[in-house]
This record gives sequence, C-alpha cells and structure tokens, in this order.
Amino acid sequence: MKHRGPILTLAAGVILAAVLTVLNLNATPKDDHGYNTGAVATASGASAVAPTAAVPTQTLAAAAQVTYAGKVNSGGATIAIAVTGGKAVAYVCDGRSAEAWLQGSAQNGQLVLTGAGNASLTGTYRDGVASGSVSATGKQFAFSVKSVKPPSGLYRAAANVRNAQVVGGWIVLEDGTQVGVLRVGNATQPAPTLNTDTNSFLLNDTPVTVGVVDGSGL
Repeated sequence: MKHRGPILTLAAGVILAAVLTVLNLNATPKDDHGYNTGAVATASGASAVAPTAAVPTQTLAAAAQVTYAGKVNSGGATIAIAVTGGKAVAYVCDGRSAEAWLQGSAQNGQLVLTGAGNASLTGTYRDGVASGSVSATGKQFAFSVKSVKPPSGLYRAAANVRNAQVVGGWIVLEDGTQVGVLRVGNATQPAPTLNTDTNSFLLNDTPVTVGVVDGSGL
C-alpha cells in the first residue's frame, strides 16, 4: 500500500502528457483539407515546423530593349535595328526615296532578318554594337553601329490622311540628325521633320502620329 502514491503519481503524469499532446494537435492550424500548416507536436512534447509543399514560382525577366543606329560603312545609307525579346526590326534608307523594312530574330547575339523585295540582314549584336551585312533596294551594305538612347532611335508612321495611305520611317541619330523616307500613296519623298517631343509630324498642316519601333514587330 505504501507504494501506491508514486504509482498513482506516475500514471497521472502519463495521462497529463497525453492530454497535452491531444490539445497541442487540436490547436495546430489546419488548411481547408484538414492538413497541419503550422507547428506540430513531437513525441517528446516539443514542437516542430511541419514541412510545406514547394510552390513553383515563375520569374518573368523583362526583355531588354536596345536600338542600334548609324551610317552604313560606305556612308550611302543609314540603318537602325531595334531589338527586344528575341525579335528585331531594322530599317535602312538613303533619306530620299530608297528604303526597306526588315524583321526577324535576335537570339544568342545573332541577327537574322528578312523583308520585302528579297531584303535580308545577317549580323551580330553584343557589347553595345551591332555589325553585319544588309541587302536591300538592290544594294548591299556592311554596317557596324552603336546602341543609342532616346530620343534617338527608330520611328514609324502608318496612317490614312485625307484618303491617302501614309507610311514613313525615321532614324534619329545621337547628334539629332534625322534620316527617313515618307510614302504618300505611290509617291516618295524625304521624311519631314519629326517632333520627338510629341512623336508626330505635319503633313500639309495635318498632324500625324508616329510610333517608336521597339523591335517586337511592325
């Protein structure tokens, strides 16, 4: 009989530990499916963080936009190449009447573009320089041009003004020089001055909006 006290005390301790364990489990936060989402009780009574399932995340890196512009090596034309997100658009013109638009891929430092009239461009771009060869308007030019910052760059207009289809291209160089060709119907002419503050120009006193070519397409 004299040993009953310690035995009862030990039994009470075991029961108390079991009750505390149950209370801890019930108090553990659960998700909508009844799974534990927070700390859970261990066999020793200590708490541990329940493992959570890995949630895949997707990071979308912003595609860098770069425009290269300058005179071709022979000086007979001006070229601009806008590159973004694996694509590129190029424009080459003499500033009077000859011009060509090309578009294609810009991946792993390689440029491969094509345009109307069998126009083609191949080259490379890296370290702020685009180099290569372009065949357009019946001529072939080699080029090596540097990247430029706005408002320098490549611009294009496509609109209907007084029932005439108007398409124009402008290359704005870093020194502010503008080179381009404007087609009004079937007639071509040097592109009028582009206002780079408003991205517009005047055609017979009618303002026409011009867009920035970023390389994603025409």
